[in-house]
Amino acid sequence: MKLAAQFRTTAGRTLAGLKSFLALVGGAAVLGAFAMPLAGEDWVKTLTPDALWEQPTVVAGPIQAQPETALEREQRAVTEYIAKRYRVADTAVAAYVSTAYRAGAQYNLDPLLILAVMAVESRYNPVAESVVGAKGLMQVMPKFHLDKLLDHGGEPALLEPEVNILVGAQILREYQRRLGDTEAALQMYAGAYDEPTAQYAAKVLAERARLESLRQALRQQQKPKKQQSA
Repeated sequence: MKLAAQFRTTAGRTLAGLKSFLALVGGAAVLGAFAMPLAGEDWVKTLTPDALWEQPTVVAGPIQAQPETALEREQRAVTEYIAKRYRVADTAVAAYVSTAYRAGAQYNLDPLLILAVMAVESRYNPVAESVVGAKGLMQVMPKFHLDKLLDHGGEPALLEPEVNILVGAQILREYQRRLGDTEAALQMYAGAYDEPTAQYAAKVLAERARLESLRQALRQQQKPKKQQSA
């Protein structure tokens, strides 16, 4: 009888303890249910490991393209014309055109004249070499212009398009200043100063005229409508 009584007493205590434990758990759950809406979604995020490493997302705005300048439009149109006419890659011609415009500004020379010389001399072939030793886009004769090549690394540099264009433009400008006439300067550039018909100069100037027509047409398109109708 005593054993039965002890068993009932122990079981009662265990059951009472279990009820107390469940009551505590239930109370915590109720408190959590009230706390979660107050804390909002951030409370839930703090419980996840990924939230500890989450970085704020920065959304970049759209990249604003810079408007093309009139000079850039002109160079692009000249590049497209030359590339199509002489069947040369646009990327290569674009570099030649850019350098010609830079050389023109540096030596006070029309860049279209420089490009026209390239067209007649080499048809825009940067590694062209003549039987008499002229090299590159503008067919510069190194033996006559070694002084101009010293700052560029000597004769081998003439096969670099940029060097060739800059040196060729410098030579042409010197002849133009010395003689005071573009046609005579072109004839001297070609080594045909005494040639009476000036065929070389005529070819270069004809090519320049084609490029100039392109430039003038482009500039006419860029004028405001009121100026065009005036």
